[in-house]
Amino acid sequence: MRSFFLLLFFPLPLLAQQFSKEEINRWEKQAKQVTIIRDNWGIPHIYGKTDANAVFGLLYAQCEDDFRRVEMNYIEKLGRMSEVQGEKSLHDDLYIRLIIDSSEAVADYNNSPAWLKKLLNAYADGINYYLYKHPDVKPVLLNRFKPWYQLLWTDGSIGAISTGDVTEADVKNFYLGANEPVAVKKNIFEENQVGSNGFAVAPSRTESGNAILYINPHVTFYFRPEVQVVSEEGLNVYGAVTWGQFFIYQGFNPYCGWMHTSSNVDVADMYKEKVTQKGKDFFYTYEKKQLPVKQKQIKLRYKTDGGIKIKTVTGYYTHHGPVMAKRDGQWISVRGYNRALKSLIQSWQRTKAKGFEDFKKTMEMNANTSNNTVFADYKGNIAYWHGDYVPKRDRKLNWSLPVDGTTVATEWKGLHTLDEIVHVYNPATGWIQNCNSTAFTVSGSSSPKKEDYPSYMAPDGENFRGVNAQRVLEKENRFTIDKMIAAGYDRKLSAFEILVPALVSSFEKNILPGNSLYQSLAGPIQVLKQWDFYSSESSVATTLAIEWAERLAATLQRIYIDEGWDDQVSLIKKFSATATAEELFPPLLAVVKELKSKFDKWEIAWGELNRYQRIPASYDDAKPSLPVPFASAAWGMLPSYNSRYYTGTKKRYGVSGNSFICAVEFGKKIKAKSLLAGGESGNPGSKHYADQLEMYTKGEFKDVLFYKEDVVKNAERTYHPGE
Repeated sequence: MRSFFLLLFFPLPLLAQQFSKEEINRWEKQAKQVTIIRDNWGIPHIYGKTDANAVFGLLYAQCEDDFRRVEMNYIEKLGRMSEVQGEKSLHDDLYIRLIIDSSEAVADYNNSPAWLKKLLNAYADGINYYLYKHPDVKPVLLNRFKPWYQLLWTDGSIGAISTGDVTEADVKNFYLGANEPVAVKKNIFEENQVGSNGFAVAPSRTESGNAILYINPHVTFYFRPEVQVVSEEGLNVYGAVTWGQFFIYQGFNPYCGWMHTSSNVDVADMYKEKVTQKGKDFFYTYEKKQLPVKQKQIKLRYKTDGGIKIKTVTGYYTHHGPVMAKRDGQWISVRGYNRALKSLIQSWQRTKAKGFEDFKKTMEMNANTSNNTVFADYKGNIAYWHGDYVPKRDRKLNWSLPVDGTTVATEWKGLHTLDEIVHVYNPATGWIQNCNSTAFTVSGSSSPKKEDYPSYMAPDGENFRGVNAQRVLEKENRFTIDKMIAAGYDRKLSAFEILVPALVSSFEKNILPGNSLYQSLAGPIQVLKQWDFYSSESSVATTLAIEWAERLAATLQRIYIDEGWDDQVSLIKKFSATATAEELFPPLLAVVKELKSKFDKWEIAWGELNRYQRIPASYDDAKPSLPVPFASAAWGMLPSYNSRYYTGTKKRYGVSGNSFICAVEFGKKIKAKSLLAGGESGNPGSKHYADQLEMYTKGEFKDVLFYKEDVVKNAERTYHPGE
């Protein structure tokens, strides 16, 4: 595709913009209306006279804890990572810029209702005031934040971009002349390592007679901080906020709470366009007419050793959306809903919902594209929605593949109403769970029926976390907060209930005692045979099983791609039933040899290998770390902990999984316990950088301080922004 270069030279980073006296006076006046109380865990409790005051204080506090993460989230959503990382990120920026038009975000800001514009202004003011008061903090790129930046996201999840199975590699190939292999975007193992768990239990299954909600997002560590935001305009919400956003993403208020899990509901579709070229112009066929392909110049700035270069790429658009790929000679355009004013309004309004009916009204905006929602309230209601924004389509078509873009028959036909999407309200079983798994097992016998819904509405298959969650919720009838936490921290690796017996059986049938392979694997096989499938620090079997299964993953993934599986449990069962000795034993032999090479023995306990280390630079075996009994969600682990090896390390170090975890009981008074990965602060010099680290490795929770009198009793510091 057409592009050209313009070379500009100026120093990096840009000189910081000066703030006007008028701005500074406004910020200082605003700061006096805000009080931040840091409790003994460093958690900021922000109190403002108005909602806008509270937003101002929230963003100021976020910047105190980790300005770098706030800034980087917006650099990414602005499509400007190349200005930081250089030419290698051009295709990532182009991918974003094709989908998200900042001029539309500016227009939405200008057209926002007055109440929302106050919040947007306060959001930008809070960050800019922080930069003014901290001249020693040098932004990587963004020296001034603008109110419309907040409108670059949909629903609070920075990764919430939907483009079917079109990837950044597709964009790179189409627009930047690359010829890279395009992997299938959906990876059954990677996606089951991230995502989240959400549980809700009704009063019929709790000791107190109050509903309990379990909030357990699985994301990269330190992805969301823990905060409370309160105003005299009725705002009082506690939970996790995505760095740089002004609403609580997963959390609770005095009346209700919500947990979002990632959804696979089809919210974006690919269209095969029939395109012809006439001179410099392109046309596409639609209803037997030739319509012009719209063109837009997209300027991508990227860093070089000599300064900033600008590459201008011509972006192409049909009425379906941006052209993002070429498949079998045809241009592929993508229709999605990746940025909208209504999404932000919905995200804010749910934080002030006063129970089920109120919360349901916010859901009826149908503007949340990426989430399933698990809900509970103070009246004992529990509920679940599988997605929220679901376009209506022709049920006869396979919408997981590109559809014909030349006909009106493939157009969306509006949105499904909230009660039309897959949902559960107050199930008779008294419990709800979702672990990025199928919607049709969320409440046991009270679950929705698959045949009642179109396939595009709930394509998710079952996974082993979902299997575990059903087991732990079904067996307990008198839940407390502590019992809920214990259920959420159940360490059974249910995938190995299928995989390990297949391995052991094949070994006993096919490998004779005199065989050299028998001599090498008899000991490890015996350890696995005696294993109860629970992970622990002292478990050698956990080490063997996980290291072996990770080497099997490539084979399993090939089967998944070839046969189109969307159900992890069925896939593992099918593989285990037909696996050959040639598939099963070489990976285990490789594990044994590698462990012996590293440690002079294969009997390595999981906690010796699987470590947690919070350091600002790279992971290092020589530096202090703690053992972790948890494992990847890919194998059914509810308290997800994804670890990997790094260059120069013999041990594995955690990078993602459980992040902010919270159990909350509703009633006349809120009771809650929470836990963060590491600590609240991103500053290695802060005592709150790692004060929850050891607790995290043991699953030991702290009490949530929700009421101001408790916050004041445990206050470590009380101040106005800027002090």
